[in-house]
Amino acid sequence: MNKKDYYEVLGVSKTATDEEIKRAFRRLAKTYHPDNKQTGDEAKFKEVGEAYAILSDPTKRRQYDQFGHQAFTNNGGANYSGFSADDIDLSDIFNDLFGGGFGSGSFGGWSGFSNFNTKSSSKRPRKGEDSLVHVNLTFEEAAFGCKKTITLDLNEKCDKCGGLGGFKEKKCPDCGGAGRIISEQRSLFGVFQTQTSCPRCNGTGSVYEETCNKCRGIGQVRTKKDIEVTIPEGVDNGYQLRISGKGSSGSNGGPNGDIYLEFKVKDHEIFTREDEDIYLHVPLTITEAILGTKKEIPTLTGNVILEVKPGTQSNDKVKLKGKGIKRIQALGRGNMYVIYDVITPSKLSLTQKKLIKELEKTDLSDEPIFKNFKKYL
Repeated sequence: MNKKDYYEVLGVSKTATDEEIKRAFRRLAKTYHPDNKQTGDEAKFKEVGEAYAILSDPTKRRQYDQFGHQAFTNNGGANYSGFSADDIDLSDIFNDLFGGGFGSGSFGGWSGFSNFNTKSSSKRPRKGEDSLVHVNLTFEEAAFGCKKTITLDLNEKCDKCGGLGGFKEKKCPDCGGAGRIISEQRSLFGVFQTQTSCPRCNGTGSVYEETCNKCRGIGQVRTKKDIEVTIPEGVDNGYQLRISGKGSSGSNGGPNGDIYLEFKVKDHEIFTREDEDIYLHVPLTITEAILGTKKEIPTLTGNVILEVKPGTQSNDKVKLKGKGIKRIQALGRGNMYVIYDVITPSKLSLTQKKLIKELEKTDLSDEPIFKNFKKYL
């Protein structure tokens, strides 16, 4: 089934700011939440939540802008087709909407908001952070592929505490293991019951008697890591390559994040590139252009001999089929185009000038370019 455009789902433009996206989600989540008796719609609520989960994350939004829904399929990244209310932490959104809580006195007793309690979201497996690395390549490295060792800082699971952040786990004494604190507040409109995330255990429901001194209770440590990657033939400026599962470690048993390599290719001294095609400007003397010649030229795979036809003009183009760049992740190669540049000498001897004078006797009046030019004289 074709999915709707995430920007269209939230009713924002593709240039929307983070605040505009958040504001649109607040409005729609309040409208479509299943516990809203008047406008609740579970399917639309999930659709809105899925769109927000992607567009509110800078990395995922960048991937979506570049690859669309394909970036989050089983073959291209995380699969969001099974999105549920617990898939994103919305506590800050709903705190803003409903004054930090919900209960019998607020909005008709939307007790269903307990689906978003911090305990459930804190305990669920979370994927590790993705990393974006810019990689510089020479023209040849991009054309033929290569191996590169990249160095980056990653969050790795603390080996001392096993990623827990501490030792001797016990029930949080403040919330009794519930992960949330429920309080009542009296007002002119009655008694409002609110629940907030437990500040002591951060909504997990448990604390540790001893904090790990290596990771300081975070469960992860920052580590410098060298990773060898194979860069395929044919990458170009701005192309991104995803290395699955090699990013920062996840939490609560979640998978590692991904590493995205974005390439910057250095210009070549004589070759230029457009997609999979390459171009080479070949200089010719006037004599070579007039009389024709055999010219040795370089290509990406070695030198070849070209036969220059008599009467060759500047900007005449010759195609060498299959001498371009390999099409990335596809069959075939681009072409190479040779463009001739006829060079006019700036200094001549007297003898050479006399010879050139003889060329003035050449009748070119029947040439189309001269005929067309004379029409306007």
